[in-house]
Amino acid sequence: MELKRLPAARARTMPPLFYTSPAFLELEKDRVFRQGWVCLGHVGEIPAPGDYFTTELVGEPLIVLRADDGPIRVLSNVCRHRGNLIASGAGNKRRLSCGYHAWTYAHDGALLAAPLMEGVEGFSKADCRLPSFRTEVWQSFIFVNLDGKAGPLASRLSGLMPHIRNYHHEERHHLFAAEELWHTNWKCLTENFMEGYHLSVTHRETLYPITPTALCEKVPGDRFFTAYRAHFDPAWPERGPYHPDLTPAERRYSLLFCVFPSFVVSYAPNFTLHMCLRPAGVDDVAIRWGVAGHAAGPDRPETRAYVELCKSFNAEDRAKLETLQCGLKTRYLSSGPLAPADVEGTIWDFYQFMADRFDDGQAGARSGRSSRGQLGPVNQGGEA
Repeated sequence: MELKRLPAARARTMPPLFYTSPAFLELEKDRVFRQGWVCLGHVGEIPAPGDYFTTELVGEPLIVLRADDGPIRVLSNVCRHRGNLIASGAGNKRRLSCGYHAWTYAHDGALLAAPLMEGVEGFSKADCRLPSFRTEVWQSFIFVNLDGKAGPLASRLSGLMPHIRNYHHEERHHLFAAEELWHTNWKCLTENFMEGYHLSVTHRETLYPITPTALCEKVPGDRFFTAYRAHFDPAWPERGPYHPDLTPAERRYSLLFCVFPSFVVSYAPNFTLHMCLRPAGVDDVAIRWGVAGHAAGPDRPETRAYVELCKSFNAEDRAKLETLQCGLKTRYLSSGPLAPADVEGTIWDFYQFMADRFDDGQAGARSGRSSRGQLGPVNQGGEA
């Protein structure tokens, strides 16, 4: 039975190889991460001209920077001379200079200086600029498309905007950022963030008192996003400060969404938690996560309290996901039924996105070869 033809009422989990196969991860790198829009971070991490941070995406070393003239750019972090990395970590640079042979580049990638190269036959500075990748800023988040062929991001997410517009995330301050490596497949964390089924068990002391599983409500998604509302327990007080445009109903839930493939976000009335996920191996996911909010600064008590809450439930999730990755290596687990739509329907949306990336009409056409069977059918026996 084809995954995309299975009705939602019969939604089932994917078999273990979906999360443990190195060969499938290599296909994901090409068909999901190089061809799509992937979030790398928040604009508040690089507020001033010359600010930058380095990262990587499916093996591509990247520099994310705010140029002198204001725009945010994503450049290759590989020197055009002999391929060394140009920058590391984060900071501020007026110019990008490779520490190996001092080839130096402008913020737009143009080569400015190459010591002792002036007399070399055939050498041209214009031919040695750093590749610049297609970039789009949406809701203050920085997205990159490595192959440069994806459709515009903002228009893809028009269906999500009615659910998040009143939060006015563009007015929230960037307050906290961290990087971590968890020992689980990137899809396990994406799915975990997007389902409310585990809230009342895994997060018994942290999130259950605020947003119990029984009050989750799925939001209709589409081929670019999925979402659900985590309604507050009636006894839980409102969470402020919040934007005055929020309706009374919106003040009583957090809106959690995933911009496919791997950007997961929670818009609470007062704060935003976001996670930019990148595969770092079949058993590892690299995470750049952060907090934004209407609070005026990172040292305010309400900010510190929210960051500590996030650290606490992240630690709970990490513990469960790392044991999950161990369990998925069994030979004896088959596909099973998903829980009702309000608590696991978002996972079914994610599966549909993945199937779309691997069907013959999309992935096969772009790659020049058939993709039939790469994602595979799902049947009652759990084969894929």
